[in-house]
Amino acid sequence: MFHMLLHTRATARVSAISRHFSTSRQPSQFATTIQPARGLSTARAGKGTMPALEIERVYCLSDNYSWLLHEPEAGLTAVVDPAELEPVEAALSAKGWKLTHIFNTHHHGDHVGANLDLKSLHPGLTIIGPKADEARIPGIDTRVADGDKFGFGAHEVHVFDTPGHTRGHITFHIPSAQALFPGDTLFALGCGRLFEGTPQQMWSSLSKLLPLPDETRVYCAHEYTQSNAKFAVTVDPSNEKLAQRKSDIDAARSKGLPTVPSLLGEEKATNPFLRPDSPAIRAQLGFSAEEADWKVFEAVRAAKDNFR
Repeated sequence: MFHMLLHTRATARVSAISRHFSTSRQPSQFATTIQPARGLSTARAGKGTMPALEIERVYCLSDNYSWLLHEPEAGLTAVVDPAELEPVEAALSAKGWKLTHIFNTHHHGDHVGANLDLKSLHPGLTIIGPKADEARIPGIDTRVADGDKFGFGAHEVHVFDTPGHTRGHITFHIPSAQALFPGDTLFALGCGRLFEGTPQQMWSSLSKLLPLPDETRVYCAHEYTQSNAKFAVTVDPSNEKLAQRKSDIDAARSKGLPTVPSLLGEEKATNPFLRPDSPAIRAQLGFSAEEADWKVFEAVRAAKDNFR
């Protein structure tokens, strides 16, 4: 049974698109084209008769990524975490898309900075954000929480509560598109700083994402991967997959190429923040096999906070 917790002030547009729910959860194939910095990249997901979901990278500020999601059959376009107005508007204009939704993962200014300007420029636009932090999401219309699902054209969006970076952080997952939008909860080879949550909370949040398929693409919100890789090899120095990934990342960044999205399977194999159960990481940090995973995670996070 689909779950849709809509606030009474939610606009008719969200009510309308909820009628386009799809129960298809079959895996989809992506073809991703990575362009040099300041460009856009496109991923198209769809299987059988399901309309493709086009995903466009939008470069914002110094290292932020906002993401445009376009469902052509329903004529819907969302932006995930719009950091600033001009790059988002330029990307919309280049594609000829009309913005209908904003998906916010959390309240930080580099994720909601363009909310109100975009809402003013696009009448009828609906802002969907965390129920747990509704007071800090500018212009919010629809509040969602852990376990909620809502329709975006033919695609169904699943919501996880993922507190830790902030107390009200959420993550969006679109199974039919094999797409995960974790904001600042999960990064390529990293995770967000714990500004408002505890290590135990953050590990619990990350643990919710681990069961998702390895083929899931992780569309995180920052280009932090190279610095994360530099740290990761200090706590997991014997991981050959990590060493190779670091080499690939260094090569890509030397050419100005982005490293996001990554595959969740890559993260499970090489991201130390997802691997506190690793005997090698535990040995490197001086933990026994009996120690709780969240305690090892806490040590990894503390080491990263102090890493230079």
